[in-house]
Amino acid sequence: MADLDKVLSQVLHGKPDERVSFEDLRALMVKLGFRDRISRSHHICWKEGIEEILNLRPGGSFAKPHEVRQVRHLILKYKLGDLSHA
Repeated sequence: MADLDKVLSQVLHGKPDERVSFEDLRALMVKLGFRDRISRSHHICWKEGIEEILNLRPGGSFAKPHEVRQVRHLILKYKLGDLSHA
């Protein structure tokens, strides 16, 4: 697993979305305070105070690009990028 600060930087800068490891993205969500429930291959992520619920599915060993964009949108919308207080 990569350093989560590097994963956060990669997600926020969008370079390139298709090269983000699924496990790194899932670990980032958990570090940001999201709960993770697994239903078959789907990882359902939610957090108290966040309206949206994310449904993440691996595309091989990488996260799907549109799901990386959804995570980026939530991080920016709710200002979740500070890992030191997560």
